[in-house]
Formats: sequence, C-alpha cells, structure tokens
Amino acid sequence: MAANVYASATDGGWDGEDARTRSGTGAAAGGATIDCPDVGTKLTSVPEQARTEVDKELALLDEQIAQAYQRLTASAQQIQQDSGFADSAIVNPLKDKRAATLERIAVAIDRVGDRPEGLDALAACTLRESGNQAPAEGEGGNGGEQPGQDQGEGQQNGQGQGQGANGGQAGNGPVAADFVDIKNVQPNVSAPRPEGNASRGSFATSCGVNENGLFNSDNVIVAPGVTNGAHHFHDYVGNQANDAFASDQDLANAETSCVDQGDKSSYYWPVLRLQNGTQEQDAQKPGGGIEGNAGEIVTPKQVTLNFVGNPRDKVTAMPRLLRIITGDAKAFVNGPANANASWSCTGFEDRQLKDKYPLCPQGSDVVRTFKFQSCWDGRNIDSANHRTHVAFADAAGACPSGFRPIPQLVQRIVYDVDAPSLQDGGRTTPLFAVDSFPEQLHKPVTDHGDFINVFDENLMKKMVDCINDGRTCGAGAGEEPGQEEPGQGEEPGQEEPSQTPEAPQEQPTRTPDAPQDGNNGGKPGDAGGDEGKDDEGKGGDDGKGDDGKDDGGKGGDAGKGGASQPPAADEPTAAPRPDGSKTPGTAAPEVLVTPSSGGGAEQQDGGDADGLGDSQAVGTATSAAPTPSSPSLTEPQAVGGGGLADTGAQLWPAAAGAVLVAAGFVVLRRVRRG
Repeated sequence: MAANVYASATDGGWDGEDARTRSGTGAAAGGATIDCPDVGTKLTSVPEQARTEVDKELALLDEQIAQAYQRLTASAQQIQQDSGFADSAIVNPLKDKRAATLERIAVAIDRVGDRPEGLDALAACTLRESGNQAPAEGEGGNGGEQPGQDQGEGQQNGQGQGQGANGGQAGNGPVAADFVDIKNVQPNVSAPRPEGNASRGSFATSCGVNENGLFNSDNVIVAPGVTNGAHHFHDYVGNQANDAFASDQDLANAETSCVDQGDKSSYYWPVLRLQNGTQEQDAQKPGGGIEGNAGEIVTPKQVTLNFVGNPRDKVTAMPRLLRIITGDAKAFVNGPANANASWSCTGFEDRQLKDKYPLCPQGSDVVRTFKFQSCWDGRNIDSANHRTHVAFADAAGACPSGFRPIPQLVQRIVYDVDAPSLQDGGRTTPLFAVDSFPEQLHKPVTDHGDFINVFDENLMKKMVDCINDGRTCGAGAGEEPGQEEPGQGEEPGQEEPSQTPEAPQEQPTRTPDAPQDGNNGGKPGDAGGDEGKDDEGKGGDDGKGDDGKDDGGKGGDAGKGGASQPPAADEPTAAPRPDGSKTPGTAAPEVLVTPSSGGGAEQQDGGDADGLGDSQAVGTATSAAPTPSSPSLTEPQAVGGGGLADTGAQLWPAAAGAVLVAAGFVVLRRVRRG
C-alpha cells in the first residue's frame, strides 16, 4: 500500500510529466496524506491556568504533523523500494513524538485540575489515500449539513498540473476532482421564515479587501504566542495589530482598516492563490512555499461584512473580545462535523458547495461565504477548543438551551478569477485554492474564517438596536452584494428579509483626531503614490507607487492616496507583502477630493457619511492643494475658478493695451524732439 499509494505524493514536475509515468509505479490517483486525531477538538475543558501551556503543546502537535508530511513527500523513492519505510521512518516516530507531547498536556492540566483521560489513545496516526475525505462522525455544526451533498460530479480529467498524485504547484493539491461546474449544482439554499419576535435588521461594516497587504501565518486565537501557528497565510481586514503575540490591549489600541473607526474587530481567513507558478516572497518561508502554500496570492474584488438578526428572537450584544472560528481547517482528515465552507459564483448563490471549488461561467466571480455561529453561552469569550462557547441556531432559528442569540456575522468574499482549464491540468488557465495545513491538501472543505470582536460599546449598541428594530444600518450598508447576472441562477440575499432604510442618526462617526495614514485623503495601498498617472490612482500602467517597486502590476488596487508618508514610530506596520513592500497599518476611509469643494472632501458614495458635518474628514489632505499629477484628482485641476484658456482670455486685452500705450509714448517723444 505504501509503495503503490503514497510514493508519488510529490513525484512530479512543473513540466507536467505525470508522476506514475516517471516512477514506473502503479500509484493510486489519490496520492497520500497523514491522518492524525485532532486533539484540540477533544479538549473541551482546560483550566485557565493551564491554557497557555496547552495551546503551545497543541501547536507543537500541528508542527509535528507538518514535518511528517514533508518527510512523506520527500521519501517517494525510499517508499517505492521498501514498503515498510513509511511506518518505520515516518508514522512510528510521529506517534512517539505525539505521545510525549500529549503527556505534557496531561501533566499541565493535572497541576491545576483533573487529569484528562484517554489522551494517549490519540497519539497514533495513519497514512491514507488523499482522494478520500474522512467520514462524518455525526451531525455537522452547521445545522447538520454534510459536505458533498447535491454538489454535482467532480471533474476527473487531469491531475492538477502534473504535480504527482496530489496535484498543485507544490505537489499537495488541488486536483481537478476538487472542482465542479456550478451550473451542474442544484439550488440548495433555504432559510427559516422570520416569525414572532424576529430581529429582522442588518448592520454592515466596511473594512476593505486587505489592500494594505497584511498577511501572516499566525493564529492568535488557536495558537497565541506561536509564530506560524496556522501553517498557512491569512488575509486580515479590520484590526491592524493581529499577529501571534497580540494581547487584548494591543488589539484595543490598534489601528483599523474599517471605515467606522469604532470597529477595531479582526476579520481574517486563508488567502486564495492561483497555481500559476508565481514565486511569492513567502515561497521559501514557513507557512508559505516550504509548507505547500504556493502560487500568486489573489486580492479579493469585494468583501462584505454584514451582521444579521435571528428569525425568532431579538439579539443581544456580543461581549467585547469574543472569539469565533467558523469552519474547520482540518476538515479533510477530521471529517465534516465542524466544516462550514460555502463556495459559489455570483448569480448562482442559491447553490452552495461545501467540498468542491466552483467553476464559474464567464462574467461570474468566485464567492466564499462564511456564516458564523449566532448563539452565545452568555459567559465566555472563548473556550478550550474555541467552539463550545458559541453555537449555531437550529433549522428553525432557535439557539440551544442556555444560549442566547447574538448578531450573526455573514462574511462574503468575491474574487475575479477565471474557471481553470481542467482538461490540461490548469496550464492554460490556472487552478486556484485556499491555503491550508500541508496535509490537508488545499481541499475546499477546509475553508474557515476567524473573528475577534473589538467593536466599541456604543457602536455595538447601535448595531443591536438597528438589528432588533428591523433597520439597515452601518458604514457598509451601501455595499450590498451586487450580482453580475450571467443569465442563470437567482439573486443572493434571499435569506435576509427586506430592510427599512437607515435613520439619519445611525450614521457612523469617526473622530476628527483619528490617526492619519499620510496619503492625502486616499486609501493606503501598496502603490498609487506621487507618480501615479492614471485618474483612478492605481499607480500608473507599470503598477508602481512612489517607491518605484513593482507590485504585481496591480499598482495597489485601492492606492488612491497622494504623497505617501512613512508611518510614525509608534504606528503598527503591516507584515511584508509577498512582493516585498510594506504598508502602514492604518487604512483610512476612501475619500474623493474635488477641486470645486475648495480642498474639502466627501465620501465617494456621497453625503456626509463620516458624521463630521463640515469638519475635516479623516484622511483628507489639509496642508497643501493636490498637484495635477496627484491620483486623488478625477478631473484636471482648475486655477482660480477657471481653466488656463479662460485665464488667457482675460489677460490678452490688457497686454495689447500696454503695448499700445508704450507705442504712444514713443511717438509723443519723437514729436516733441521734432
């Protein structure tokens, strides 16, 4: 089995040559991965005094699995020659390491509480075919939904760019069978009908698309204090201080990319990559290429963050610093019990996929949707396994006994990526996949999202009142998901009732002394500085900002600022982008400077949405007028209220008169001499 199934995990090349052809083995198409029990989900009760030590040991278990998988993929030849090599050199040593780590966990808990029973039984791991997802152990966390139901047939032709049996640019997925044509999927979305005391409103916050380029492979919820605790890269929007070492106070004091500065919450998810051969800066770093997360990181086209109500009851405020994880980053080996991935295409969002990536028709974009848990136990902001303090409502919208409804975060991320060419393994149009733990093989079912609530109390109260009153509120309320209908499917949003327009007093506010990003009124971006030549401020055709560094030719999609300035010494800075650039941690709201306003500013969507009246809006230029080359301008700048032609038209008669007067003096003088 080891020789015929596991040997070819990465025995393939970027040239597309099939691993089985080169090795001469009869390796199964599924490839191989390592399947270990997930200890973290089993530890439902850990004393607070032992939590830090236990978290570090759990992170070490993840590191051990990642190293074992790397050893597996590097040992194809040895396994072909010796069928017992995988057990003796990989599986058994891994069991011994895990047993020692599990003992340390038991001792740490035993010091301050009751010693957990049965941990030693979780030490052993197995090798199995990577084409088979672990079976479900029970009802799923998302209303009992099981991935893979009514999702059409996967595409079986090709092995994903020839990267051995596991496919992908780095040899650990995705494969062609991970994709399905969305048009072959039947509508499968339903929602309970609001009734009685339902909270029918919604509150939207707008925090950008990570145009700041804030990435890291940490996870402060699951592995606090551990660098590379996630073993894959995350996109971050909102709070700009989130890394493995961020304390609650760090998060509270941080800058935010959200339009409403009262929202310093952290929203993060695994990045999406194109398997196109691109070597990002993280190609040789932990969490990046050396752990199988390779290819071009794709910036979302749109991110909407909506908080909605409960179909049966009023919602209560979320506690500050509440942590929620939705989905399971290890669902491929754990099974679907906690999986909550939802993949679809614009125009087809009545059809959601759990364990397949969608092939979207032309004109339709890929959509990832996360519906977070909406019931809270009323006591804890986190739990030992990061799950039991929150729960999903049942199919009728009722929370479990002892839980109360809270606003439900619905996170929708849209990508402008083309359907990959499965017939040639993605060579013509590349495959795409989310980052994952290396042994999870970039399976779509492993998609997940993380949230830390850092709303200020006043804004949280406004959110709750808005939702309970049945209104539509928030800085992102005008960013409702837009559908580019390709001619099929239904409009999304059928799960949300229609809302009453927001009352004027619910407009978000930003304090005038909020930190500036130094971009003369534009969004901070990776490019689009002084040298940006186009009207949209994208840094010119060469995609360069004022530092002259290439940014993938995109010129910083949201780089609408003027002269960029370095952050202050005490201002948090974002992690390095894969292209090598750094950006300030602050993301000010997008503003549009109009010459006719006399240097003032207004939001692009119009109106006084910043709540500052006639005072200066955050992020706008005040010290100097924009230069004509500034990308903040969307039309030629006027001089003195008129153009250059108007100015010339006013001056030439005066100039002609001056010439005539001078000529008159000359004639008069000559007459007198005569």
